[in-house]
Amino acid sequence: MSDLGNKKIISKNISHLMNERGITRNQISDDLNIKYTTLTDWIKGNTYPRIDSIEKLANYFNVQKSDLVERKPTNISRVATVSIPVLGQIACGDPITADENIDGYRDEVSAQLPSGNLFYLKCKGRSMEPTIPDGSYVLIHEQPEVEDGEIAAVLVDDDTEATLKRVKRSGDSVILMPDNNKFSPIILSKKQPGRIIGKAVKFSVDL
Repeated sequence: MSDLGNKKIISKNISHLMNERGITRNQISDDLNIKYTTLTDWIKGNTYPRIDSIEKLANYFNVQKSDLVERKPTNISRVATVSIPVLGQIACGDPITADENIDGYRDEVSAQLPSGNLFYLKCKGRSMEPTIPDGSYVLIHEQPEVEDGEIAAVLVDDDTEATLKRVKRSGDSVILMPDNNKFSPIILSKKQPGRIIGKAVKFSVDL
């Protein structure tokens, strides 16, 4: 018998993911623009979300839709994974993770990931060494702003190329700083515009 449509099961799975990640109802409501009362009804098992809302929740928690709608065995330990897209050149005007921008995928353990939209960039060059080695895969949390001093993925060159740099602010200016002092900083201006697309969370290197 299918578990699809079972309010108690999806209620239990949403509650489990919230407890596992330490996420509150207010956070989910704000992040996904879902009414707090609607979300509460799902969590209490009063109502069942529509398929588009299930997809929203699955993307938010970085899990498969089946992890929300299906009954989970209680007698085994299961490690959930999710495939994170690796972006290449970014097509101008397209959503960041549009199919034409994706060069492949890397699997990660869901429980170890932050909530929200994530993607990987492959670091090319040595401007962020020794912090980020050349050839590393850098996990990016999609967001339009970062704190001063944090490493961000920034779109430059007419929104087609993403560069990894440390963001520094000086008055009205935004300076993209390399960690390697052999490289020069990039100062964003009308002649050289750029926009932040995400914050660097971690990197990994294939041996």
